[in-house]
Amino acid sequence: MKRIVILTGAGISAESGLSTFRDSGGLWERYRLEDLATPEAFARNPVLVHGFYNARRKAAAAAQPNAAHHALARLERDWPGEVTLITQNVDDLHERAGHRRVIHMHGTLTGALCAACGARWPAPPEMQPDAACPECGAAATRPDIVWFGEMPYDMDLIERHVGQCDIFASIGTSGQVYPAAGLVLQANAAGAHSVELNLEASELSGMYEERLEGPATRTVPDWVDGLLGRR
Repeated sequence: MKRIVILTGAGISAESGLSTFRDSGGLWERYRLEDLATPEAFARNPVLVHGFYNARRKAAAAAQPNAAHHALARLERDWPGEVTLITQNVDDLHERAGHRRVIHMHGTLTGALCAACGARWPAPPEMQPDAACPECGAAATRPDIVWFGEMPYDMDLIERHVGQCDIFASIGTSGQVYPAAGLVLQANAAGAHSVELNLEASELSGMYEERLEGPATRTVPDWVDGLLGRR
């Protein structure tokens, strides 16, 4: 049975009320990237960075999964083959929709990380820079988020799944952030059928064999219905 790999980006959560980064009016237009999402920014102003991610954590907790999240959870449940979901998103809407196996390549707002010893634990609703690590006691608590300039998580596992898949789908991604943006090239090289589901054309749209344009809450359920109907 065919193996499916799905990559999701900020566009899939936008209809749940979570701001995207790259579109007009997105989060990066209101803040400087260098002030919020780099290790240097955290070292320079941990109070600002924690405040930003505390606000994002609160917003994500208040958001609800939408029809696209639920459709992908249904695909995982009903597809007779393997479905691997990779997300660039740091919210937990996929899990709350019922998806059981999610690879968070950019980390998650629900996690805390010690910058001193590498320990991980569930993040409280509000994180503070002087909070002590429960393992080593250092006041080096940071969000368990992959910042720009850092290596995404689980890349070996991700590349293995992409290199073995039969269908590769990209949903709600800008095509601007690597290495995630390059996964379609690896999927194409492996002979997979590639499909892009996006609100509008991305920088990598020409790399996909199939394109479905429109809001994720419409295109993703329709795509899943089509897959399950011809399985």
